[in-house]
Amino acid sequence: MPASAAGPTHYDCIVIGGGHNGLVCAAYLAKSGRSVLVLEAASQVGGAAVTREFAPGFKVSSCAHLLHLMPGSIIRDLGLASRGLQLAADRMSTTAIAPHAAPLPIDPGDPSVLAGLSAADAAALPAYRARLARLAEALYPVLDSAPPRLGTDSWQDRLALLRIGWRIRRLGRSDMRELLRIGGMCVQDLLDEHFETPMLKGALAFDAVLGTNAGPRSPGSVFPLLYRMAAEVQGGTLAQPLGGLGALSDALARAALAHGAAIRTGSAVARILVREDRAAGVALQSGEQISADNVISNADPKTTFLQLLGGEHLDTGFVRRIAHLRARGVTAKLHLALSAAPQFTGLAGSALAGRLLLAPSLDYVERAFNHAKYREYSAAPIVEITLPTVRDASLAPAGRHVLSAVVQYAPYELAQGWPQAQARFTDLVIDTLERCAPGLAASVMASELLTPADIERQFRISGGHWHHAELALDQFFVVRPVPGAAQYRTPVDGLYLCGAGSHPGGGVMGIAGRNAARALLREAA
Repeated sequence: MPASAAGPTHYDCIVIGGGHNGLVCAAYLAKSGRSVLVLEAASQVGGAAVTREFAPGFKVSSCAHLLHLMPGSIIRDLGLASRGLQLAADRMSTTAIAPHAAPLPIDPGDPSVLAGLSAADAAALPAYRARLARLAEALYPVLDSAPPRLGTDSWQDRLALLRIGWRIRRLGRSDMRELLRIGGMCVQDLLDEHFETPMLKGALAFDAVLGTNAGPRSPGSVFPLLYRMAAEVQGGTLAQPLGGLGALSDALARAALAHGAAIRTGSAVARILVREDRAAGVALQSGEQISADNVISNADPKTTFLQLLGGEHLDTGFVRRIAHLRARGVTAKLHLALSAAPQFTGLAGSALAGRLLLAPSLDYVERAFNHAKYREYSAAPIVEITLPTVRDASLAPAGRHVLSAVVQYAPYELAQGWPQAQARFTDLVIDTLERCAPGLAASVMASELLTPADIERQFRISGGHWHHAELALDQFFVVRPVPGAAQYRTPVDGLYLCGAGSHPGGGVMGIAGRNAARALLREAA
């Protein structure tokens, strides 16, 4: 999207950061009649949800690569389909792969392949998914609204807590007990209860640990799985936007502009201005100052409070909580420019249009995680693979392909340092893929590996964590990111959070942006 020219020097609202949550927040605020300015440091909007060229002629969704968590209500509210958002693939399939093993489609609706390995697992999978879906559906309203404050006399907060309790109670005795039983459970125990096929259990565990600093034996690892499934309640499916995720960000920017917001790219914010104990605008790195009645930060909490605002405007206890917020990424992103489509052993060509998971067993996933505990990268990583060019040929030259992979575990603070290890880890991941797709390595024309340190630098995310803060029970809901800033409001009047570090968390979801806009509008009413 082109940068807007410098305009007024005062706005009702300034949004810091033109990532997808910032754009969603800006669009809803502008739709309500507020004057809104979005300030993005990069040359294009989108934050980590952008499409860019990583090798001559080869384009990729640079960090996030699938659209899964954004509810259909946001897409409809902002008219994104009429603003250029088209899907190259929707309801993408998921297939588990492993060296020296036949691929295993993970499809509860058609467990025929699984039945050949385990009739018991084929019968159990639909019931398992249906029950988790019911539990996730009960949780979705929690994601879609601002968390209530604890320990207050406010009737709104008490009513919100009662509604949450009522939603859980409506599950019925059996499902309510199951939710309370498994909510803090490790996903390995849950999967061992239901299934016996190693590849099935490894693939199902992948979604529980994706993007987290946890393994399948980590307490609470069922929770991120329910979190991901909750998005499906509102129509979220695995999808690939035509033109990559940058097309989604561009559509969001068009929606914000159509409602009257202004967007300036190449406009890095140096600090948040505070006057009389209230956020009063921003100062850009260029020296320009722009005033506003409210400032909404789409930056991660550590950047917002410790860098842009400064600890002098906060009490010591709050600064300490922010400083100790767990926000160090363990996930890398690999991009490969290929001369031809890879040939995964035993995999039908149609499956290349879906998602491939390399996580052959629970033990494999846990061993991969073990390295991260000691600041090492995984010797045998787990990988989520997509080939976006199968459905969208515009991303590569004719006859060529792009492979986009999320790779775990690659800790932010690598003991040997990423400058020394990055090339070796890239080769290791390619060799890992080669064992499932013989000949792939020979077809690699160019490669790019983004470590958490690269993600921090390129996308201005502290610690390179795509959730802005670890998604865990002690950093979720009424305590996300920390007590005192868990309802989008912050200890400084007029300053709000709208990014992935606020409730409900990360992923290309947009709910945090919408919730933050609603919170500001309610307070201003």
